Amino acid sequence: GHMNKAEQPAIKQYELPKSVVNGEQREERVKMSKIRQVIAARLKASQNTAAILTTFNEIDMKNVMDLRAKYKDAFEKKYGIKLGFMSFFIKAAVQALKEIAEINAEISGDEIIYKHYYDVGVAVGTDKGLVVPVIRGADQMSFAEIELTLVALGKKAREGKLQVSEMEGATIYHLKRWSI
Repeated sequence: GHMNKAEQPAIKQYELPKSVVNGEQREERVKMSKIRQVIAARLKASQNTAAILTTFNEIDMKNVMDLRAKYKDAFEKKYGIKLGFMSFFIKAAVQALKEIAEINAEISGDEIIYKHYYDVGVAVGTDKGLVVPVIRGADQMSFAEIELTLVALGKKAREGKLQVSEMEGATIYHLKRWSI
């Protein structure tokens, strides 16, 4: 459905977006019960003392690959940029965050802060190491805007021109690693 949205103007010089601030409440603070506070403290202690586990999930990307193959030429002609896999992942991640609000939340003191914005950190490899710039307001972006932002942030990262503020405040992080 996103591919068939109303025609969007081609963007040649893309400005990196600032976090979208509108009339909606961006964060909701909820006081935790005593039992929830104890659970949170024990989970944090476990995180600090236990080995970290990385999981790998296999998924069937055939439908996404077919969709990408079908639209890649028209997309590139219209927007001047390739349609990659990352925009699909970011759209799916944002949808999951909207459906399971606890994933897009953090604990601060005795409160849970539910975030109603979706700023996604994406890893970029540079000659000086890995950096993770943040795509702000990813939920408000089209596939083209996400792809253009990825290219712009990647270029800034490789040129060493990222500002610290462009690497802070992600509500979720994704380390880019594909095996297709």
